Amino acid sequence: MGDLRTSIGLFFSSVGIILLITGLIRPEARAALTQVNINLYSGASMLVFGSVMLWLSRRSS
Repeated sequence: MGDLRTSIGLFFSSVGIILLITGLIRPEARAALTQVNINLYSGASMLVFGSVMLWLSRRSS
């Protein structure tokens, strides 16, 4: 059985990349009551989290 951190890292990294690209391509798509580009910030944070999980899974093996 593989390390769970690998699948979590791949999932969050792929969703983070999708959201990051969406936030860069469509900056006018904002949250309802704010001027924050939520796709950009949530995608960047998911990409960082996924990268950390992948780094931890490679470090342990």
